[in-house]
Amino acid sequence: MLHPLLLGAGLGAFVAAQVGPVSLLLVRSSLRHGAAVGVAIGAGAALVDTAYASLGVAGVAPLLSVAWLQLVLGLVGGLVLLALGIRTLWSAWRVRLGGEADDEVSSPRRAFLTALAATASNPLTIVSWAAIFAAASTAAAARTPGGAVSLLLGVGVGSATWFVTLTGLIALFRARVGRPALAAVDVLSGLGLVGFGVALGVRSAREA
Repeated sequence: MLHPLLLGAGLGAFVAAQVGPVSLLLVRSSLRHGAAVGVAIGAGAALVDTAYASLGVAGVAPLLSVAWLQLVLGLVGGLVLLALGIRTLWSAWRVRLGGEADDEVSSPRRAFLTALAATASNPLTIVSWAAIFAAASTAAAARTPGGAVSLLLGVGVGSATWFVTLTGLIALFRARVGRPALAAVDVLSGLGLVGFGVALGVRSAREA
């Protein structure tokens, strides 16, 4: 059987590699503010992924079947993503390089905190991790306390590795991206964040 640490790393990288609001935020912010901000966003996302994975191991996910809790978490998460999307779209109209009012990602510390909010705002991530840990191979790997810790450590390492790799790739092309391209990235990222926010809110309302 695959070592729990390696298995966790693979799972963390796989989940992180899915296109979502954090990926959009990382791409846009790395292009605007550099690799340090991108790494900070990746660190925040990896931390939340690991925390949610631990909740999956602990079997907390069934709590989300409570209708009112699911609705509240979904609506709050949708509002967070919607706010980030609107701010990003507003930034697209303020194309002065370095002069945008995007305080939420203007420094590594702010970017880290924003990534925590953006990643944690989707409670469905807990359900995803719960489903992963329900798989036979994963359940066997996490059967002992040591195996569970190794698995969770691997999730954090795998998730962080993906985001750092993505940030590095963006850094290679950052110098070649001009003002029109940055504005286009802002628009696409903003629309994507708004779309994810609306979809999360609507889905939560329908399933409540």
